[in-house]
Amino acid sequence: MSAAKKTSKNFQPLIDIDRIVHEPARLMILAYLYVVESADFVFLLRQTKLTKGNLSSHLSKLEETGYIEIDKKFVKKIPKTMLSLTKDGRKAFHEYNQRMKKIFKQLPG
Repeated sequence: MSAAKKTSKNFQPLIDIDRIVHEPARLMILAYLYVVESADFVFLLRQTKLTKGNLSSHLSKLEETGYIEIDKKFVKKIPKTMLSLTKDGRKAFHEYNQRMKKIFKQLPG
């Protein structure tokens, strides 16, 4: 097998990567939710250091994809937004993690 074909084969998992998960801000959000299962908006805002608008935008994208669930409610008349990873979100994050490990393992050096 030629070096070019071998290199192409090595990078196939990268070509097939889930671009929704791969985006750095969304990857960070999913990583936190993967560990803590659920969190409120303020927690993620503080942990990610994203702006409110930026965090909201990424959360909307993840919700549209079915990777997270957003539950808005009031606690003592104060709005609280709870976020949790769905089964599909957990699976997508896990597959992303496995794919990246495979890519790094195949790199020379």
